[in-house]
Amino acid sequence: MGTKVIEGRMTAAAEREVVVFMIGMRINKFRSPRDWWPVAKAMPRMLKELSRDASSGLIGSRILLGGPRLVYLVQYWESEEKLLAYAAAPDNEHRPAWAAFNRRAREGGDGVGFWHETYLVPAGSYESVYVNMPEFGLGAATGVIPVGRRGERAADRLAARSPAV
Repeated sequence: MGTKVIEGRMTAAAEREVVVFMIGMRINKFRSPRDWWPVAKAMPRMLKELSRDASSGLIGSRILLGGPRLVYLVQYWESEEKLLAYAAAPDNEHRPAWAAFNRRAREGGDGVGFWHETYLVPAGSYESVYVNMPEFGLGAATGVIPVGRRGERAADRLAARSPAV
């Protein structure tokens, strides 16, 4: 993801199905770092692992803060299958981190909360606009094109859906 501002109105160049996966943690008790610190450390390790493997299916991500207690990650994946394969693979960072989190939670470690949401978005069922912005969000994951190529208004871009495959 670059920091160079792209002047004008752009939209994401995506033309295929996209899986949007959001995952995060909430620090419930700042004084219980043994609960939340391992979770906080696991996220960057997984991102590093995924970024080293071009075939993983992760096409972009962004870490965001939702106030002093909430950290979350928005990820864009090329398919549901690749997201689920990563989550289930025993030799990747995710499985041991998930097992450790569950173990701590069973032991009463309520100092941290965890959540995730997954959205399967068919080709053409999304629209975006970025005005005088560096590549961001779906546009950072797939590249950007001038808005005019898809329509000047959000309604136009949504109406110009990709044909069903």
